[in-house]
Amino acid sequence: MKITISGASGLIGGKLVARLRARGDEVTVLSRSASTDPSVARWDPLSGPAPVDALAGRDAVIHLAGEPLGQRLTDEVKDRVRRSRVSGTRNLVEGLRATAESERPRALVSSSGVAYYGPRGDEEVTEEAPPGDTFLARVSVEWEREAARAAEFGVRVVRMRTGVVLDASGGTLKSLLATYRAGLGGPIAGGAFAVPWIHLDDIAGLYVKAVDDASWSGAYNGTAPEPVTQREFAKALGRALHRPAVVPMPGFALRAALGEMADMVTTGQRAVPRRALDGGYVYAYPHLDAALGAALNVPERG
Repeated sequence: MKITISGASGLIGGKLVARLRARGDEVTVLSRSASTDPSVARWDPLSGPAPVDALAGRDAVIHLAGEPLGQRLTDEVKDRVRRSRVSGTRNLVEGLRATAESERPRALVSSSGVAYYGPRGDEEVTEEAPPGDTFLARVSVEWEREAARAAEFGVRVVRMRTGVVLDASGGTLKSLLATYRAGLGGPIAGGAFAVPWIHLDDIAGLYVKAVDDASWSGAYNGTAPEPVTQREFAKALGRALHRPAVVPMPGFALRAALGEMADMVTTGQRAVPRRALDGGYVYAYPHLDAALGAALNVPERG
């Protein structure tokens, strides 16, 4: 297949590019930076429509580009987050619209997040649940709405609501490792909130399945089948590293460090991937202990 990807330098994007190329796909990367590599096309998502030359003749587009969320949500950062997702996706879809129908990709798989649902307590959250009313939930609704517009001109659209991706090289897990290895990890803000986790191999696998399977359309929770509480996650990470995980971090301390972004960390969603399971996806890592062991390259204990 021929596939174009935005956001290829990120954690998920890098894994996807490697996996797709390993199976023989031709991958074009949309990048803000100029390159002499013929597989790289320059595009700033905020500058205008995606270049038709990088879309025409492709089978599918995977859209991952967006401002990183691991930072304090000042007004300036909020603006960048919203524009990168909403305006950036609108510009990608306009590029698809401008592509001749005979050359237009058949599928768009666009990133979203479980933040779409807002805080949900212990409620099991499937893809049919309504959106929340936090800043990130409202952004996610707009983000998905822009992606869905590609369906107006015959493109199959999948919206992947991604959870906490587990990989030692980046994201949430990497940020926790130093603390846990020092024996200072533990429950955050009581640890009762849900963590909708997924191993990097499986979120990449879900994107590949969404590209390959023409029956997939609409919203999918990009999470593992068994969400856990943050307290359970802390204990599992401690087990994987052979370290205690009992030092609590109160919510107020996290809010002092992260501001409004702390709400994303201390409230969760027990999101379950009902549509992915119904659609035939088989998880490589459905259980947390094995997922953490693989992410950390730690042999699973019998």
